Amino acid sequence: MANIYLGLGSNISPEENLRIGVSELRRRYGDLQVSAVYKSTAYGFDGDDFLNVVVQLRSEKSMHTICEEIELIHNLAGRENRGSKWEARSLDIDILLYNDLVMDDGAVRVPRCDILEYSFVLRPLAELAPDLVHPVTGITMLSHWQQFDAASHPLEVFSVDL
Repeated sequence: MANIYLGLGSNISPEENLRIGVSELRRRYGDLQVSAVYKSTAYGFDGDDFLNVVVQLRSEKSMHTICEEIELIHNLAGRENRGSKWEARSLDIDILLYNDLVMDDGAVRVPRCDILEYSFVLRPLAELAPDLVHPVTGITMLSHWQQFDAASHPLEVFSVDL
C-alpha cells in the first residue's frame, strides 16, 4: 500500500473546485488526511489568488493509474489544458510524493520539485507530515519548512470546509 501526497490548487471558483477535488479523491481512495487550506497570490502571472491544500492517501494503485484518475477529476472541475504552467486554473492536482520513489519519466516526476520551491506546497505538506523525510534530501518536511524563506511567498490560512 503506497503512501501518496497530492497538492491541489485553484484560483477559478477555488472553494467549489477544491471541494470537487477532495470529494472525488475521497470517493476513489477513501479516507484522506487533509491539511489546512492556504491562500496565496498567483505566482508567475497576474491573476486571482489561489487556494491550496495537500492531501495524503493510501492506495495500491500505480502512479500512472492515479495520474489518469487525476485527469478525470480535472475534467469534472472544468479544467482546460492550454499548455501553460503559468495560468489560472479551475483545479490543479499534482502528485508530490509516492512512497519514497525517486523517478522522472517525462510525464511524472517524484518527488515533485515544487515541494522545495513553493510555500503553498511545502507548508501544508510539513503540517500534514512534519516527520516525513524527503527522499532526495534526507531532511524532514518540517526542517525544510523551518529553513524556507516564507516571506518570499506569504500564505494565509483560509477557512474552507472540505
